[in-house]
Amino acid sequence: MRFPSKEIVERIRRQFPVGTRVELLRMDDPQAPPVGTKGTVIGVDDIGSIMVNWDNSSSLHVIYGEDACRVVSEDGKE
Repeated sequence: MRFPSKEIVERIRRQFPVGTRVELLRMDDPQAPPVGTKGTVIGVDDIGSIMVNWDNSSSLHVIYGEDACRVVSEDGKE
């Protein structure tokens, strides 16, 4: 896996600020929440992984270049 540049990580942080509500589109992990699960972003780490508190109590990160989620709401409300 290639790590993203600092510029890409900063872009991800702007796109997924803390408190943003997201919906899972794809996650390549046997313990992944079901596609469509929603959660709240708690941060983006230094390798571009989006840290999410999923509504089903999971806390798996959305891994840059492997998994996918979309913004549902930027103000924490749906």
